[in-house]
Amino acid sequence: MIKIISDSTCDLSKELIEKYDITILPLHIHLDEEEYQDGVTITPDEIYTWADANNTTPKTSAASMVEATELFEPYIKNGDEIIAFSISSTMSANNNVMRLAAEDLEAEDTIHVIDSANLSTGIGLLVIEAAIMAKEGHTADEIVARIEELKPLVSASFVVDTLTYLHRGGRCSSVAALAGGALKLHPKIVVEDGKMAANKKYRGKMNSVILSYAKDLEEDLKMAKKDRVFITHSGCEDSIINEMRNYLESLEKFDEILVTRAGGVISSHCGPGTLGILFIKGE
Repeated sequence: MIKIISDSTCDLSKELIEKYDITILPLHIHLDEEEYQDGVTITPDEIYTWADANNTTPKTSAASMVEATELFEPYIKNGDEIIAFSISSTMSANNNVMRLAAEDLEAEDTIHVIDSANLSTGIGLLVIEAAIMAKEGHTADEIVARIEELKPLVSASFVVDTLTYLHRGGRCSSVAALAGGALKLHPKIVVEDGKMAANKKYRGKMNSVILSYAKDLEEDLKMAKKDRVFITHSGCEDSIINEMRNYLESLEKFDEILVTRAGGVISSHCGPGTLGILFIKGE
């Protein structure tokens, strides 16, 4: 059997994790001296409460090699192969942790560690593709080869509601943070070559900003792989999420429009109110 594993930054819902039989390796979130497991012992809303009360941003870290080894070991003992996805290796050491765990188990040939070069449901899109292929009976080598073809086609971008968390985490200057608060500045963050970059800035209320952001993606959305598109958010108003869903439905393009909430690690860095549209571009 081929077992699909991902770290917790894939931001897939509990329903999708169960549907595709995916096992999750949680990353860690640090609130001062307290350490939590992403999606297991802390929620994004609890992170926001702590961050606002302490006027700081949580630290995040990779899983330990012991945790990765203990997760992998039962499947290796059972004679299974593993395809394990990590957040971009430029953003976290978790990819290296998975590789070291494979070496520790002397299972480098049966544990296939994939650097997603992405984050959030940009990873989730690839994880689901791998899970579907595994259920269809493809070999691990076939799945890995296909995922490597799809990796550069993943379109992952987000619009940030507040610059406060990026500022606290040292991801934008004090001047930019102040200007953003005064001018209602909402940067569009895109993932390119495994790294995050701001490539556009929107102004105005978030509901109008989100629609402008979606329309900027429209040509790519119309040419996208039709299986699924994600709306992933870090705690947005239902009206904004519903407006985005309605817009995507109006394109009459996708078989599935999936809404997921970002987990603790992603939320720690982007803050509340962030929303992204994630999909695989047409081949």
